[in-house]
Amino acid sequence: MKKNKNQGKNASYSLVNKLKKEERITEEFEVMMNNITLEELIGLKLELASKPFGGKSYGLPIWNSMKEIVQDAVLKYALSACKSKKEAARFLGLRHQNFNLLIKKYGTETFFEKND
Repeated sequence: MKKNKNQGKNASYSLVNKLKKEERITEEFEVMMNNITLEELIGLKLELASKPFGGKSYGLPIWNSMKEIVQDAVLKYALSACKSKKEAARFLGLRHQNFNLLIKKYGTETFFEKND
């Protein structure tokens, strides 16, 4: 498949499409999720993840891990929202070199390329 000159490698990246392809979300789920705030979504995810442990997640460094969790999520969004890595770096206010280091650290491109 030949790519348009104006499109970068990540022009086809989409978290929504990836999760739908893996049958992990549906359009109905998207509609329902869109009706709650990001804070509610994060709280809900934490509550559901801790259910098997009696509602507690003792020993997990949630507070100290938040920065990396959010950065990983924002990198995935930036790559799916922008046509190229250069554009995504500008979108986030990062130098291209720093952006490349971050996507390598979090394995962001690999995430999108799995199951293609």
